[in-house]
Amino acid sequence: MAKISECVVCVVDPISTGGCLAAEAASRGYQVVSLWTADLTDDFRAHVPPAAKDLNYLASVDEMETLEETATALQKACGKFELVMVVVGGESGVTLADELSEHLGLRSNGTAIKNRRDKSVQQKLVKAAGLRSTRECFGVSWGADQQAFVDTEPKPLVVKPVESCGSDGVKVCYSAQEAQQHFELLMQSQTKCGVQGAGVILQEFLKGNEYVVDHCSRNGVHKTTMVYEYDKRAVNGAPFVYFGMIPMQSDDPIAQELIKYTRGVLDALGLRNGPSHGEVMMTADGPCLVEMNCRSHGWDGAWIPLARKLTGGYTMVDATLDAYLKPEAFEQLPDTYHEFTAAGLTVMLVSYEAGVAKGTPGFDAIRRLPSFVSLNSGLDVGSEVPVTIDLFSAAGTVVLAHQDPCIVQEDLRTIREMESTNSLFLF
Repeated sequence: MAKISECVVCVVDPISTGGCLAAEAASRGYQVVSLWTADLTDDFRAHVPPAAKDLNYLASVDEMETLEETATALQKACGKFELVMVVVGGESGVTLADELSEHLGLRSNGTAIKNRRDKSVQQKLVKAAGLRSTRECFGVSWGADQQAFVDTEPKPLVVKPVESCGSDGVKVCYSAQEAQQHFELLMQSQTKCGVQGAGVILQEFLKGNEYVVDHCSRNGVHKTTMVYEYDKRAVNGAPFVYFGMIPMQSDDPIAQELIKYTRGVLDALGLRNGPSHGEVMMTADGPCLVEMNCRSHGWDGAWIPLARKLTGGYTMVDATLDAYLKPEAFEQLPDTYHEFTAAGLTVMLVSYEAGVAKGTPGFDAIRRLPSFVSLNSGLDVGSEVPVTIDLFSAAGTVVLAHQDPCIVQEDLRTIREMESTNSLFLF
């Protein structure tokens, strides 16, 4: 391989944490090219994290009509430099990253499994592997199968697009009529991170606590970079509002069971290389996949400072670049992260009120908290603040960490009090 400064890393749809991945590659001295998929909406294309706002890409390439044309355009953009890595950035780039890396003979998950980001495909593969999966019914139009499923499946049930992220388009339905209405609505609309008309799943409503299991893999060797418990609540008329993520020690018995199950899922889906972000429900009869996101953990990479503090210095982003470009460094990473070096959690800010922000006094107060590490928000004075109903309408992301867990919990209570009294913003 050529010198690092003469090597190119291509990130397909460098949005959210994909932008952080691109920025980390640039900080290591690599040339970086952004490649944008054709179906990505303009709104999502502008979803760039702070770490990548000022990133100077070697070139920016748009997906062409054919894979061969896209590959040619990418190689032309690299010029005299050597293309050494094609990796997924955002959820929308999963399929193209697999296709393009395989086509170019680079490290890849390949295309032997077609459309592995499809949530229905995932459940079928998991079931075939003998692992707990959800009862479901997939379709692109409402027919006899869909009607039979909603007539026999206990209520509530979940209706969601097969290609989405951040609970986009997901709805809990309490009747067959409601399920059919939402199914037809999804088939007529464009999701934030999917293809219109890609299909809809009717799915068993899983009961239990939901967890995140993050891995990075190389040649089928999976290394766990973090396990979190989701704090999701029904609020503002929405069923799944993110309030935060609570890191779990890797030796926790629940974490150990989740890790074992998730690695089985990765094998079933043929995810042998790169980052993965699994969402798993711990049900009464064991772990069950909600969905496997075949890319880095999102949230604009706001969790990265927390992960670094807890693990003593490394994250999924670092591990991804090592898995592709520094195998000796990847091999030295532990199978699972060690005991935490601090206490901490990630907090999603929830707004119960909408309006134009005349001030952000809550942000100033949060930055003064003893355990404050970072605050990411796209909102400022003059911004239109929405009521929080999903990940995309969250008012911001805060990382808290401290050697004293009691201080972290007290600061969390302070933030929740500001939310409940609508004092994050001045309207």
